[in-house]
Amino acid sequence: MKKLSRFATLFLSFGCISTLVRAASVLDACPGYNAENVQVTHSSLTADLVLAGEPCAIYGQELPKLSLHVEYQTDSRIRVKITDPRETRYEVPEQVVPRPRAEQAPTQTLINFRFTSSPFSFSIVRTDTKETLFDTVGHALIFSPQYLRLKTSLPLNANIYGLGEHTESFRLDPENTTRTLWTRDSMRIPPGTNLYGAHPVYFEQRTTGTHGVLLLNSNGMDIKLNQGEQRGSLEYNVIGGMLDLYFFTGATPVEVAKQYAEIIGRPAEVPYWSFGLHQCRFGYKDINEVVQVVANYSTAGIPLETMWIDIDYMDDRLIFTTDPEAYPKDKLRLLIKDLHEKDQHFVMMVDPAVGTRAGQQATYDRGSEADVWLKGPDGKPHIGIVWPGTTVFPDWFHPSANSFWAKEFELFFNPADGFDIDGVWIDMNEPASFCYHPCKAEINKVNVTEIMLTLGNVPPLDPTLDQDEVDGVNLQRPPYAIRNDLPRLSDRTAPVDAVHHNGLLEYDTHNLYGSMMSVATREAMLARKPTLRPFVITRSTFAGIGAKVGKWLGDNASEWAHYRFSIAGMLGFASIYQVPMVGSDVCGFVDNTTEPLCARWAMLGAFSPFYRNHNDIASIPQEFYRWPVVAKAAKAAIEIRYKLLDYLYTAFHKAHLDGTPVVQPLFFAYSNDEQTFGIEHQFLFGDAIMVAPVLDEGNKVEIYLPMDIFYEFGTRKMISGPGAKLWVKEVELHEIPLLIRGGKIIPMRVESAMTTKGLRQKDFEIVVAPGLLGLATGSLYLDDGVSLEQEATLEVLYAFDGTKLFVTPTGSFNAGVQYSKIAILGVDESPGFLKLTWSDGRILQTKNFKWSADTEVLDLEMSIPLNEKFTLELVWEDFEYHSGKEQVPLHDEL
Repeated sequence: MKKLSRFATLFLSFGCISTLVRAASVLDACPGYNAENVQVTHSSLTADLVLAGEPCAIYGQELPKLSLHVEYQTDSRIRVKITDPRETRYEVPEQVVPRPRAEQAPTQTLINFRFTSSPFSFSIVRTDTKETLFDTVGHALIFSPQYLRLKTSLPLNANIYGLGEHTESFRLDPENTTRTLWTRDSMRIPPGTNLYGAHPVYFEQRTTGTHGVLLLNSNGMDIKLNQGEQRGSLEYNVIGGMLDLYFFTGATPVEVAKQYAEIIGRPAEVPYWSFGLHQCRFGYKDINEVVQVVANYSTAGIPLETMWIDIDYMDDRLIFTTDPEAYPKDKLRLLIKDLHEKDQHFVMMVDPAVGTRAGQQATYDRGSEADVWLKGPDGKPHIGIVWPGTTVFPDWFHPSANSFWAKEFELFFNPADGFDIDGVWIDMNEPASFCYHPCKAEINKVNVTEIMLTLGNVPPLDPTLDQDEVDGVNLQRPPYAIRNDLPRLSDRTAPVDAVHHNGLLEYDTHNLYGSMMSVATREAMLARKPTLRPFVITRSTFAGIGAKVGKWLGDNASEWAHYRFSIAGMLGFASIYQVPMVGSDVCGFVDNTTEPLCARWAMLGAFSPFYRNHNDIASIPQEFYRWPVVAKAAKAAIEIRYKLLDYLYTAFHKAHLDGTPVVQPLFFAYSNDEQTFGIEHQFLFGDAIMVAPVLDEGNKVEIYLPMDIFYEFGTRKMISGPGAKLWVKEVELHEIPLLIRGGKIIPMRVESAMTTKGLRQKDFEIVVAPGLLGLATGSLYLDDGVSLEQEATLEVLYAFDGTKLFVTPTGSFNAGVQYSKIAILGVDESPGFLKLTWSDGRILQTKNFKWSADTEVLDLEMSIPLNEKFTLELVWEDFEYHSGKEQVPLHDEL
């Protein structure tokens, strides 16, 4: 045994409890580094970091020398990179997350990098307020082969959001919270554990502004939040790679969200139809049951846009096969044809694990011939155990893996003689395996049913088996043990010593697997239909994947707690991680739902971007039509959702252009109101609709209204927000409280439809909701809804100045519909008449409108082409002067 340093001896001499309590202070006492050979230019800084004393060697021997590189990339973004100058260390490959390039050196910056040479520490400071946003002073930098430690001080009770994926509050508890990033299959999404995704980014909200920090590192890590009497802290504990940090800031949270989108990629456009209602279940026993479900939705009058099927359709659960008895090919093709003839859609599931039954599954044979499987350290394909028994996993770093995957899609999902799917759902891609390490699967001799019965029996750690070393480095049990929910990093997944085609180890790239499969799947869908936007929903994610696919929140439970968490989970992905096409399994996946829970969830789910009812084979069926009150709730929710679908589609287009989040926590809109910083169960659907769902089995909800103007969505009555909480009582199971924010203009369809294609044939209504100053703005974006590249588009800008509504369209897309209604809210006195002016100078003056003194809403019904530029003016005089001279009496036409 090597002689321990005095620091390590001190650390190991603590008792178990004392070690946990004092570990941070011991690490802070390490020598850190000194900055030498500092070189500064207008937009960059480089330096050598030299170990400043005797190494601690608590989690491995610190490297004697590091390199520091600081780059001012934009006026609001700084990159700080710390690595080993002697050897090439692993970093997230450019092919997975392309790096943003620095713009022309900024002349002025919103944030600055400051440092101290001895011992080295650095801070990120806001230029205008001199406020420190990130500060490592007093916290030693530690950089060992398998342990990187960087720590920053925080204000007390800091408002930190992100660091997902997790089942925790949206605003993270600043005291004693550990977020572990190591993707895993996580049934029931247990709180306080690592889940399916790894997003090493956080936003911090202060009354002075917002900033974000991304650590672009895919290795396993713990990120710890703690606080003492004077201040808090955030500490990275990473088991490999390098420190590659991006700091970005803005005046508002929305600006910071846009900054993050610039770094990791803006969200992908999705097809219009994907915003409809989706239905799935793990456990549809045969094609006849699926056909019946589709028919039952139609009979119940509940709009079903897309039918999904889980792994039930597969032949003995082998991907790219169908069960010849339960799901015969001809009947499955007939179902898809029937759905398409009724303007509905179809989605099928595909897992990454490929069964090893040579001769029985052509996919395995073709993949073996192309040699695209992930290899073990012995150079042979790694064998795991998943649904079909023994399996292999595609190695997405292999140069032929994506083309192999695309070919399988071409063969199986061929519209001519295969299955003409509209979208694809990928699961189990952490990658999940049913093996605990070491996996001793013997090809073709595994009874999966028996394995499933013993999944809860986690074998204890065995020092003789848990020593996966490569070049003397212990991969299975590194010196620092992240708080993985399973004892070994390789439990229930591919082993950390697996080797990719390019030589990279699964130890470093594990968190990327799901995202890489997502990209390959998107490319496979594009290869099938190159002109159409792909629709792909994944389970496992890494930073930047929203630029390619959408995400569902995993295997939740039919519990009120998970119903409430679905909001925080959605906000994390949509507003922080830039994965806006997100939603939970409505009514819950495992366990039996209840009628009240499913009714409330049917309403809540309608206000998530991705809206799908999905549950488990062991649970009772929960399609919306199975309970009268749930059916009523679903129809009411879908009616509102569909009327707002173009508003949501417009928000997605804006997100694609600049990263503006499509769903937002309240503080994104009210960042000067500290009372909004911890609110997570009220949220904004788009930037104009506040959603405040009932949160339990009761019928009351407490709603916080910032100091602003709001309008009830149903009655359209104005409410003055007091900056306090209000009680809304007697909320029926088929109702959900919705408010329109003042200052917004919302384009809506005048009525709903049974399909999104039918919806696109409905006229529009313009709803004007003036704000505190009587002003309002909004927009509408339209295109054909499916094409990857659009031949024609239409964008309409709306502005209201207190008396005039200006409607300005741009583009040539012809939607074939018109405006048939205009509603202006908060009008406390009826005007004398309305004056409508077209772009060619034609004028219409009319008294044919309705005004309600009770609701203070003005309603106008009139046919106006969607592509027409016009102005609508409210006039409170009986007569007006025409051309400034001639007094013209009122008339309906000129």
